[in-house]
Amino acid sequence: MSSGLLRKILLAGALFAITLPVFFCNSPGEAVRGVQEEGTESSLWQNVYDTSVHYVGMDVCRGCHPGVYETYMQTGMGQSFGRATREKSAADFSPAHAVVYDAALDYYYKPYWVHDTFYIMEYRLEGRDTTHNLVQRIDYVVGSGQHTNSHIFSTNGYLHQAPITFYTQKHRWDLAPGFEKGANSRFRRMIQLECMSCHNAYPGFDKGSENKYHTVQTGIDCERCHGPGSLHVQARQTSKPVDTSKGPDYTIVNPRRLTTELQNNVCQRCHLQGIAVLNDGKTFYDFRPGMKLSEVMNVFMPEYEGAQDKMIMASHVERMKKSACYVQSGKMSCISCHKPHVSVKFTPRSQYLNACQSCHTAKAGQKECTERMSERAKKSDDCVTCHMPRNGSIDIPHVAVTDHYIRKRPIDDTTAKKITAFLGMKCYNNDKPDAITTARGFMEFYERYAPSAGLLDSALRYIGLQAGDEAGKKQNRDYIRVYYLQKDYDKVIGYAQKMQPAAINDAWTAYRIGEAYMQTGKAAAALPWYKRATELWKYAADFQNKYATCLLALNRPDEAKTIFEFVIAENHNHVSATTNLGYIYMQQGNNTMAYDLLMRANQLDPDYEQNLINLAVWHYTNKQYDRAKKRLEHLLKKHPDNERARAMLLDLGNM
Repeated sequence: MSSGLLRKILLAGALFAITLPVFFCNSPGEAVRGVQEEGTESSLWQNVYDTSVHYVGMDVCRGCHPGVYETYMQTGMGQSFGRATREKSAADFSPAHAVVYDAALDYYYKPYWVHDTFYIMEYRLEGRDTTHNLVQRIDYVVGSGQHTNSHIFSTNGYLHQAPITFYTQKHRWDLAPGFEKGANSRFRRMIQLECMSCHNAYPGFDKGSENKYHTVQTGIDCERCHGPGSLHVQARQTSKPVDTSKGPDYTIVNPRRLTTELQNNVCQRCHLQGIAVLNDGKTFYDFRPGMKLSEVMNVFMPEYEGAQDKMIMASHVERMKKSACYVQSGKMSCISCHKPHVSVKFTPRSQYLNACQSCHTAKAGQKECTERMSERAKKSDDCVTCHMPRNGSIDIPHVAVTDHYIRKRPIDDTTAKKITAFLGMKCYNNDKPDAITTARGFMEFYERYAPSAGLLDSALRYIGLQAGDEAGKKQNRDYIRVYYLQKDYDKVIGYAQKMQPAAINDAWTAYRIGEAYMQTGKAAAALPWYKRATELWKYAADFQNKYATCLLALNRPDEAKTIFEFVIAENHNHVSATTNLGYIYMQQGNNTMAYDLLMRANQLDPDYEQNLINLAVWHYTNKQYDRAKKRLEHLLKKHPDNERARAMLLDLGNM
């Protein structure tokens, strides 16, 4: 084998693909308009737009509101996120329940406790022999246990999701949502800020990363619905209490006093699960109760013909907005039915029935229930059971939740329609999103859930509809993104030639340009763009890894080595950086360090293509030909299209 061919084979470090794809009809009280005019930042509530008002944490709220705090902490929101303790976990760890097998990728998973520490073990078997074993400590449990418990671990602050979930309604362990049907990303799914900011109180997030946190809260807190509380705390410590029976206390938002639209905006920040497209310059921290959600982001959902009965778990607002009750009343909000401070487990059924009957009576001018009393009696004369039946979600297996699409006919699974056509993307919190925002919705949907070429064609069409100088600046970034997704790297480079790396303030744009140059064999041109991406996001381990890989391709191993070491010091579970560093040590003749690193990478991912090739070469150069052959055979079993491995195996067979 020539040294040139060997060098090309060994160059490692492909960036992991990110796949990244859920009521009283009467007036709720005195409404206070939160946004005075469309597009203006103005509110009577003093903690909405004043950025000097900061979050204080729910322990401070508890000091003055202990009763509300105690009942709220029993809700699904209060129990949304916690440390991995026996008390927090709702799972069954008995031997009869606690083993999951992923037949697609041939991994077993077993959750277990050692004293008070929670672990998940991943392993493989050949006969009675264990051929792979990886143990991961679990640090956090996500979910109240009403539907699921999912599991998160921290590696030096980098949060990732474990591949198995406990489904409490079915009382079973299984692969986590999105890990099924061959899509198991094992221990590599990043917990990014979009996920964390809905499943938990706002964390301390390192903005130079995708998933690194320096503080993590435990549970959605009071201020997610009331806004930051420092002004309120200061006012109540220095001024007389406000008699809220006579008027609002404007130092902190009371959602019940917001307009119906702004009430729903508070809830749909998280209960409108879909494709969230942030406005330029905004982050997932920026929404505050009292704003319109569209001031920060626009949330899109794909629309399908025949999908009326298909729903995702956190799609409550989307489903409600389809309902005639919502459309016709003009005043229906989530808190028309729900008391956010009280768990649904302790809410009397009469509260929901009274909400229906507050409108659906002859006195209210609406028809009363026309169903026969005999049929009503079968359902305990319960409006919700008939008109809001429990429905399975298409994104979370083994779970049934109340369908908030209020309809006369209940769902009949035997006649449910099948999806027949994709109709487009609909924005559920903004009737008129601009064209580029809509294009970004199509691109996000493509990247996360449905890599269909038609989505990118639609994105291109919408980008071209936007006009004006400001649009032109946006279009460059968005054209780069869509052409990158189409793998039309020459067009990406065409836009890049008009730019300088230092002028780019979006890390993903810089990275995509670097990739375009790298994929067309122009490593020297790629380097400054990769460097710029890492300057913007220092703690984005995948960007750093690609930057170092580019340095390696340019025969600058010492610089590459420093960066790979930085990545591993930050996150010792990074497979690609580990195998790349092992390659450098192998090139430098340090067989012991090389082997240790390559075997560590193999433990992290026994099917990682580049590492299996590196290990085969290590065995080959150390005259361990049988072991080299076994590595290559395993590689081809898992990745049968790898021609490099096939050529190496053929060379071994000719020896």
